[in-house]
Amino acid sequence: MLRSRLNEAMKDAMRAKDAHGLGTIRLILAALKDRDIAARSKGNYDGISEEEILQMFNGMIKQRRESISLYEQGGRCELAQKEQDEIVVIQRFMPTQLDDAQLAAAVKDAIAAVEAKGLKDMGKVMAVLKEKYAGQMDFTKASAAVKQSLA
Repeated sequence: MLRSRLNEAMKDAMRAKDAHGLGTIRLILAALKDRDIAARSKGNYDGISEEEILQMFNGMIKQRRESISLYEQGGRCELAQKEQDEIVVIQRFMPTQLDDAQLAAAVKDAIAAVEAKGLKDMGKVMAVLKEKYAGQMDFTKASAAVKQSLA
């Protein structure tokens, strides 16, 4: 489903002569193709799953946020804005993100599900969250919430 949405979005961007959106979608498709090729060496000839595509999107957004902070530190606001615009395009293909209250509830449920007692169980909690909420939450925030709850 995501693959077809990406291809349709690329065609729409071409028709609309949206150079920025088209460039970002092409970057996404290139990264997706790269991951698909890597998956073939592991015996997966159908390409990566939807969940892995969402993880790829999260990674792309994380990279861009890191770049934004570096560009802002260097006084390159125009490049920071370009990265922010790319984040907006990537997020169009992701499910809606959980707000802070929903994130806190999800963390609480995951802790209860694995019966976590301390920080040593943090990995189990994060695994449950990543499995259940792939693409729907910022796992940096989730990690901080889990750490706070288990401490």
